[in-house]
Amino acid sequence: MCGILGLVAQTPVNQLLYDGLLVLQHRGQDAAGIVTAQDNTFHMHKASGLVRDVFRTRNMRALLGNMGIGHVRYPTAGSGESPSEAQPFYVNSPFGIVLGHNGNLTNAAQLNEELFREDLRHVNTNSDSEVLLNVLAHELQRSTKNHQLDTAAIFAAVSGVHRRCRGAYAVVAMIAGYGLLAFRDPYGIRPLVFGCAETEHGMDYLVGSESVALDTLGFKLIRDVAPGEAIFIDESGNFYNKQCADNPTHNPCIFEYVYMARPDSVMDGISVYETRLNMGESLADKISSTMRHLDIDVVIPIPDSSRPSALQLANRLGVSFREGFVKNRYIGRTFIMPGQQQRRKSVRQKLNAMSVEFRGKNVLLVDDSIVRGTTSREIVQMAQEAGAHKVYFASAAPPVRFPNVYGIDMPTHQELIATGRNEDEICREIGADHLVYQDIDSLIKDVCQVNPSITHYETSCFDGHYITGDVTPEYLALLEAQRHGGVPMNRARSSTQLDLNLVAAD
Repeated sequence: MCGILGLVAQTPVNQLLYDGLLVLQHRGQDAAGIVTAQDNTFHMHKASGLVRDVFRTRNMRALLGNMGIGHVRYPTAGSGESPSEAQPFYVNSPFGIVLGHNGNLTNAAQLNEELFREDLRHVNTNSDSEVLLNVLAHELQRSTKNHQLDTAAIFAAVSGVHRRCRGAYAVVAMIAGYGLLAFRDPYGIRPLVFGCAETEHGMDYLVGSESVALDTLGFKLIRDVAPGEAIFIDESGNFYNKQCADNPTHNPCIFEYVYMARPDSVMDGISVYETRLNMGESLADKISSTMRHLDIDVVIPIPDSSRPSALQLANRLGVSFREGFVKNRYIGRTFIMPGQQQRRKSVRQKLNAMSVEFRGKNVLLVDDSIVRGTTSREIVQMAQEAGAHKVYFASAAPPVRFPNVYGIDMPTHQELIATGRNEDEICREIGADHLVYQDIDSLIKDVCQVNPSITHYETSCFDGHYITGDVTPEYLALLEAQRHGGVPMNRARSSTQLDLNLVAAD
């Protein structure tokens, strides 16, 4: 999971891109990058770290131009510790192209070999995003006649990307001297929205991972980029779009609504906040019907993403809702921190329990999900240390039993606490007195209620069904080997990343 932005405006875009990345910081805390375009020149700055730390005044002043893209990175494929894999990525042939990508390619290794052996292109890092960029560049070269690029050639190139690439991808890219390109995989797994703002200078367009970025920057949401669709906005602000996939289907990642997205976002016509309220109601109904023996004194959320579900659950059960944990706003989201040791250390730094809300009470803690169990185990222990009589634990999502290969950092079976364990065993692992999970049918219903026109979701981490149809046991075994020190799946050769902070494109 990453956050991406693309902007075409009539005035300088550097500050808007910076502000937008701050809004999308929850989608990635590992690295950040911005590239702007001024005539045929790209201006780039990217580095490891949070947005506020990566960009200084001198960096912002160097990001000139009225068009640009931005990226915040959350490591999945590649190395989360490598500064060279910060995005956007750049190539200079057949045109100057920069690209930011949210998602994960499942056939990156195959594509990497094709690029090297057949397309005569070199991929310089372990990132599947650089693979995707080179596939796009090659398809642009194939679709261009007499070195003249037009919208028909651009959309033909995206069609070529769809034919070759498998997995999940939402993309923003810039072509030097031409404009901004954005497209989404034919399954619509990762989100992508766009909007506009009418200014005194003309019409500005913004593409982003979530609608909240548009809201805060003063843009009006137009709609989502459809699965398989590409949109292109030229340097003059002219808008073009085309469906570039043969048989697109709509299967948004349901984990976006459980945890990833901000509650104030709307994606695929679905309010994230409403889905989380619905999750709380469904969970309350399950507790009422099957667990009446639980004597719950108070419902306490694990801040922040579980708060709407916990509030609605408490209202439905007629139990007091209290804030028992105080969150340190300056610690990142533990789920998306690279490394188990870092996550475990950060839980106690991020949350502090207030004894007055726990002492002598039977407490129902509500979290959005339980993935590795690290956070849940620490939080249960904190509640017990704060004096709770009994600690019950509720997950607004079903058990996460399967690896996710579409851009969420939960790739191996052995890291998932629910794999190979039933609910009683998981309950003992996290140290709770009782554990209740959401049912997957209820979760799907909770999201479908908000937008009934979408009936299928990407739910592989819960049910093991991989929507793209190309994820085999052998692939998952290779992914696990990569995770634990094997050869990266999309690399057969080693190299050193160039430092491209200012790139001129012909």
